Amino acid sequence: MQTARIDRMDDRGGNMTAKTVSSTKIAIHPLWLRLCHWINALAVLVMVTSGWRIYNASPLFDFHFTHGLTLGGWLGGALQWHFAAMWIVGINGLCYLLLNLVTGRLRHRFFPLSPLAIWRDLAAAIRGRLSHGDLRQYNAVQKAAYLFVMVDSVLLVVSGLVLWKSVQFPLLRTLMGGYEAARYVHFFSMAALVTFVLIHLVMVLLVPKTLLAMLRGR
Repeated sequence: MQTARIDRMDDRGGNMTAKTVSSTKIAIHPLWLRLCHWINALAVLVMVTSGWRIYNASPLFDFHFTHGLTLGGWLGGALQWHFAAMWIVGINGLCYLLLNLVTGRLRHRFFPLSPLAIWRDLAAAIRGRLSHGDLRQYNAVQKAAYLFVMVDSVLLVVSGLVLWKSVQFPLLRTLMGGYEAARYVHFFSMAALVTFVLIHLVMVLLVPKTLLAMLRGR
């Protein structure tokens, strides 16, 4: 923190007055985190939109995604986009988890966490009383949401491997309850991820300085 004290003469009374100007630059997000975040955002967008096109070719439920929201144009094109983004999501996600563990960020930013703390902060958020003054600290709802997305992403990857190479991953297929069950796990994991992203975007609109912090790191 840097504070500058500026003295100036009052033109009317000739008295000295003091004006304090404070400029604060606090590191919030390291460069590696911001890179992982934006790479993942783009890759997830490609995976979700191409995945919707793949879903339309063999739907699980009685609805289809609007063609204009899908990527790939046709099943073959959607599969190519999906598999290309799959590697980016997988490698980027692995780097994110490893760096969080190595730097100790996972332990410091997301723990401790308790059901009581989640309930308390959720109630405060519903009443519009949840503070976002210090972006270096995650509230309990944020901690729970980010940890949930980590687990959800693992489910997406595991179920995706079963759908991609079912014969090569027989143990994963068994753990998923079979190929068809893996399709449902993959779909609902995707739906949970999309829901998180939508809520995340709403929160960014409500607290725009979080976007600036993710862009500049401070």
